[in-house]
Amino acid sequence: MSDTTSTLAAHGHPTSATGLDSAKLGMWLFLATEVMLFSAMIAGFLDMRGRSPADANHVLNIPVTAVNTFILICSSLTVALSVASIEQGNQKRLRTFLLLTLLFGGTFLSVQIYEYNALISSGELTPWNSLFGAGFFAVTGLHGFHVFIGLIWCALTIFWASRGKFSAQNFMRVEVFGLYWHFVDVVWIILFVLIYLM
Repeated sequence: MSDTTSTLAAHGHPTSATGLDSAKLGMWLFLATEVMLFSAMIAGFLDMRGRSPADANHVLNIPVTAVNTFILICSSLTVALSVASIEQGNQKRLRTFLLLTLLFGGTFLSVQIYEYNALISSGELTPWNSLFGAGFFAVTGLHGFHVFIGLIWCALTIFWASRGKFSAQNFMRVEVFGLYWHFVDVVWIILFVLIYLM
């Protein structure tokens, strides 16, 4: 059996000319474009921040966001455990860890929406009252949109898992979702440091 055939048998997807699974390679290429997008957004935010008062982020609730960041990091752990579970053929643990990922991700997004509401309602920070506010809502909003897409994807993955679509021989869709989710988490850690802590 050739390497290509064995990879196809193991993951259910053809390999690319690089030897990587096509779906995984496609996700890596997509994430490369996302790195460029977020890099441009972060550069724009840092420029706006430089033109704002030095203490422009004093209105942000750092303790709540630190806990929220920890929740999102926990979701990365549950994604990794879901992939490990299906690699071992454990369907029940796969569904359990994906449900936990959905719960953690939903909690993160809910807290972010609560923060937005509190900031805008108080008038302390809005997208239109300062350059810092414009940059803050643009870059964190873009990240929140990515989390929202990830939650939909996670829910679909749970649905497919409940229908027995994955096995120890066919789990690439779970792994590709995991790559996306880890990327979203890493981006947030960078944003948390740049926006809330610096």
